[in-house]
Amino acid sequence: MSTSTLHVVHHPLIEHKLSYLRDKRTGSRQFRTLLEEITLLLTFQATRDLRGEEVRVETPLEVTRCHRIREDRLVVVAILRAGLGMVDAVLKLIPGARVGHLGFYRNEETLQPVRYYGKLPPDPEHRTFLLVDPMLGTGGTSVAATSELKERGARDLRLISLVAAPEGVAHMAKAHPDVPIYTAALDRKLNEIGYIVPGLGDAGDRIFGTV
Repeated sequence: MSTSTLHVVHHPLIEHKLSYLRDKRTGSRQFRTLLEEITLLLTFQATRDLRGEEVRVETPLEVTRCHRIREDRLVVVAILRAGLGMVDAVLKLIPGARVGHLGFYRNEETLQPVRYYGKLPPDPEHRTFLLVDPMLGTGGTSVAATSELKERGARDLRLISLVAAPEGVAHMAKAHPDVPIYTAALDRKLNEIGYIVPGLGDAGDRIFGTV
């Protein structure tokens, strides 16, 4: 599958850690650690085009010019609940970033995502948003979350998911072709009940030990 919005980050460390993340024998504690480590590596790629502001820094030897990003202009937005497991990893790299939350449930009649919670920082038009969710399955929730951010004025958005299904990538690309997707793996498909295969199971249950 090829789309200009999709960036599958190939790296031996990511592939190594993802093999343990997929393993059904991996417990919640190790799962959370692996999730955080892979998120760190994906965030590194998702932020590679950020532009820093020039500053003058006095080293022990001389004054030199360096570049610093405005950390307070970055917002990591967790799609509840599984996205919470990725937030701390982003904050380790960008400790000054703001944090937002968006929660959705699926209407059983329409099968469409319905927002039940939203909390975001002000002035979204001046910020860069990193939307995080471990799984990009059907894409319904990611599309809804991205649409809400845009409706509030956000212009610079990136989606970070550990594992993606072709169906979800296609849905996002059609609805939001301007939003890049960063993932560790593009899996084969969704099964008949909407799970990514081979996938890694229910990320929320494995993060929080509610299997």
